[in-house]
Amino acid sequence: MHDLLTANGNGARPGVVVVPSRGISSASEPSPGDSIGRSRWRGTRPSEGERRPPEPRPVRLLGASPAVQTLVARLARIAPSQASVLFTGETGSGKEVAARRLHELSRRSRGPFVAVNCGAMPVALMESQLFGHERGSFTGAVGRHRGVFERGHGGTLFLDEITEMAPELQVKLLRILESGEVLRVGGERPVSVDVRTIAATNRLPMEAVTAGFLRIDLYYRLRVLHLEIPPLRERGDDIVLLANAFLALIGEEEHGPKTLSEESLELLRAYPWPGNVRELRNVVHSGYLMADGPVVTPAALPDRIVTPGGVKQHPGSSVLRVRIGTSLRELEQRLIARTLNHTRGNATRAAATLGIARKTLSRRIAQGMGE
Repeated sequence: MHDLLTANGNGARPGVVVVPSRGISSASEPSPGDSIGRSRWRGTRPSEGERRPPEPRPVRLLGASPAVQTLVARLARIAPSQASVLFTGETGSGKEVAARRLHELSRRSRGPFVAVNCGAMPVALMESQLFGHERGSFTGAVGRHRGVFERGHGGTLFLDEITEMAPELQVKLLRILESGEVLRVGGERPVSVDVRTIAATNRLPMEAVTAGFLRIDLYYRLRVLHLEIPPLRERGDDIVLLANAFLALIGEEEHGPKTLSEESLELLRAYPWPGNVRELRNVVHSGYLMADGPVVTPAALPDRIVTPGGVKQHPGSSVLRVRIGTSLRELEQRLIARTLNHTRGNATRAAATLGIARKTLSRRIAQGMGE
């Protein structure tokens, strides 16, 4: 059920995922999966005696909501370009899945897709992983190592959590993006590289710039094109669509198919999903494992889904029950989430119902997610 594009067992370091070029493989029918879609490992030709890895499945952005359909259309529009792209959106909303889909739609789709989590790599190793190193350039450098820019040559490089990259490395990154050349650690001659760069952050970019997490010049270099990934709470009935898709996939990997009861689906609709699609996937997996029979009832769901804030909610109710002692901040966030559920994810209608401006609603949602 979890993303199969992991670095384990492929010689990649923590924080780096390399999806090789398609080579001999061919695409099978798409299926839903991680975040807002799913992708399987693209294998290369195995040597004699090795088992051929499974055929790849292209990433599919699963969702019928206007927010997702708009995103899909914009990805298709910008895919032919070579321009850099900056994805913004909350944690777990599907920024990497969108980046993979953009790669598949582009003219670079037969090249590699290299994903780097800038927040998961130790600072001491990040320079070597990004830019590569020559043999003997530092203690432990027993051989030449190609960095992610060289490994992504002819394809796409995805820099996730770009605002977590050390400022001194941001300077070097900017130089590579401007020149198209990378200098390995300990190297003397630059190496020409051809990659399309996609970056992502769950921070508000200008706030990250103001706080010193992101260089202003790098921000403008990365943001030739900008796409916002919608949070799950603004996607209406996509919650049900995704939940059922995840449950079907879990059934294939576990012990057979199960279904979600109508009451469970209503509870999933009403929950605000601060962890977005990643959290939904994990909740559905937990419900599958805890269900006594073939139907996932509310009894199998985590307590936070059934009793948010310690008070049991009634699915479909237009009344928000609050326990005395609930903080005003929590109350505001729960009221916003319930109103968005009532309007089926329509943020404009939710703002009107709450009597505030659309921008004010977005700002308060962002403030709540940042706490």
